Amino acid sequence: MHQEHRLGVSEANLVTRKLKLEPCSQRELEIALQEIDQLYGLDSVAFDENKRMLRLAYDASRICIECVEEVLTRHSIDISHGWWNRFKEDHYRFVDQNIKDNAAKDPWSCH
Repeated sequence: MHQEHRLGVSEANLVTRKLKLEPCSQRELEIALQEIDQLYGLDSVAFDENKRMLRLAYDASRICIECVEEVLTRHSIDISHGWWNRFKEDHYRFVDQNIKDNAAKDPWSCH
């Protein structure tokens, strides 16, 4: 099944991310989500109010988890400080950087 993606999003570099957020101002959260939604390379953003879970899909060759974190920080929104969330953040950073590095390299061939 072929799914249409936003401009700047390549299926090959598409990643999904979930981060739990600390309680915060509803107004600031709405503004931050609108700002995140405008990032070039973002495919989707959603927030599950009950689980306080931010769900993202983006092209990791264009943006990374840190781009999203910068927007959240600017609006005084903290990511949960639990060990599992911190572990996922570190893993996301590593994978995003790998995708970005690999996308920048020219394909190599012995022919």
